[in-house]
Amino acid sequence: MELPEKLEPDNPIWRFALAFWQKPGAQRTCLALQGQGWSVTRILCAGWLALEGRPYSGTEHATVTEWRQHVTGALRAVRKYLPKGHEHCQALRDGIAGLELQAEQLELALAWQQIASETTDKAHMTGHAQLIRHNLAAAAYRPEQATDAAAELNTLADILASFSNGDSQP
Repeated sequence: MELPEKLEPDNPIWRFALAFWQKPGAQRTCLALQGQGWSVTRILCAGWLALEGRPYSGTEHATVTEWRQHVTGALRAVRKYLPKGHEHCQALRDGIAGLELQAEQLELALAWQQIASETTDKAHMTGHAQLIRHNLAAAAYRPEQATDAAAELNTLADILASFSNGDSQP
């Protein structure tokens, strides 16, 4: 895997992710979707793009996918393998959780690099809510994932809509 020479870890999507994660229900819903095989990075990119009035195609650069599989996913798998609350494993588990967060930030930096380089027009959908729902559905790896997760996607759509109703977007 070759990483770009320059990455921007503190980018608009990362700042959005930090703010979004603080919204009631966002963390719980995203982690529930992650447990169903969704990528939180893809959800965050889809949400940020919707707030920018841009559609999310669901395609991502191979480097983003490779990083997710071999770095972020590997760290997550190790962390989950360690027993929760075991006194001899807790410090290791916490340390790996910190590394996992750093890996997720770099994953978003890779995604940001792709998104920032794309020249796309604003979406021509009839409403902001429609764009949010379209983008969230496009974050699914398979169309049936979006159908199966309708309740979770509705929750995320409501949270994203609150950004456009006066909350400051980072």
